[in-house]
Amino acid sequence: MSRLRAWSGLVALLVAAAPAAAEITLPPGFSYRLYVTGEGFDASTTRVAPGLPSTSTLAFDREGVLYLARTGRRYMASEEDGLQPVFRIPVGGARIRSDAERRWTHGPPLWNPQVWSVRGGRELFVTTFDRDRRVGALYRLQDGRTELVAGGTPERGLPPLLVQPEGVAADAASHLYVADRERGAVVKLDAAGRVLDPRWVSVTRPRLLAVDARGQLWIGADGTAEAPWQRGPGEIWKVTAEGAASLVLRGPMPAGMGLGAGGHLFVADRHAARIFVLDLDGKPVAFAGFTDGDAPRALGFAPDTPETRRAGLAGDLFVVTISRGAWPVNDVLRISGPFEEFVAGARR
Repeated sequence: MSRLRAWSGLVALLVAAAPAAAEITLPPGFSYRLYVTGEGFDASTTRVAPGLPSTSTLAFDREGVLYLARTGRRYMASEEDGLQPVFRIPVGGARIRSDAERRWTHGPPLWNPQVWSVRGGRELFVTTFDRDRRVGALYRLQDGRTELVAGGTPERGLPPLLVQPEGVAADAASHLYVADRERGAVVKLDAAGRVLDPRWVSVTRPRLLAVDARGQLWIGADGTAEAPWQRGPGEIWKVTAEGAASLVLRGPMPAGMGLGAGGHLFVADRHAARIFVLDLDGKPVAFAGFTDGDAPRALGFAPDTPETRRAGLAGDLFVVTISRGAWPVNDVLRISGPFEEFVAGARR
């Protein structure tokens, strides 16, 4: 049995550093604290306070700045409507007040935005979705400016390139990959956003993407579920640099995923209220469990750069959580610990 498998049974109950966060079970040597939350938002929207409303995605730049997006009615009309902000959180975290949230916004409001990837440590990529018009778009945000990269309103008589774009990832050659959940396809773009293949990979309801150091694309898909909060089974796929796809895991519904220490894939399983890591055989190994009705909604690792090492963030895991069973209410937690040691067994 690998050390990774052995450690999965050795969890320690930790007390949160801030009262807004529930308790989490983590392996020995790990700790967590509240990193971003909100207060004063409309109770009819959030239902429970404190917390940020409908925050489902996150991404880091090379300096350790965290980007969050408030999702609108991407899946159903009962969510918040209209244009929503992208938040820029400096190193150290934040408590965002509803009456001062513009202090934290980055770029203009967008229609149902989700932040996904930062190419080259600088270029933030955001997908948007107009539910009524069934048109999606991919934007680049840099230095507070927004630029359309792909998608948007097509020319008259042509179908839209993107209908419901979700996850975005970039490879070492700066190619962009966009998961279109509605079309059941991953679109491949060149570095400038020109279409290389509108259906590079076909997967049922793809939503999450990540590219590892070997150029392999990881896809988290909702499978048969009409919406990501519905029961799966979900799917995790691996695609080689040549485009050969293989199903790695079927069952857990991936709400978020990110590549951590040693290139291992960490996955947020919202339905089981846990975070697991895939071992070398593609099997899930428990890493964290949530209590008090909390659950993970998204996750990502701070990149390892000179700037993040100086800031003390490099390699830490950040998790967007659902608070007390009310999915519109979210906090961001920071988990620190010996990730390299934890996954060491999976390399054997």
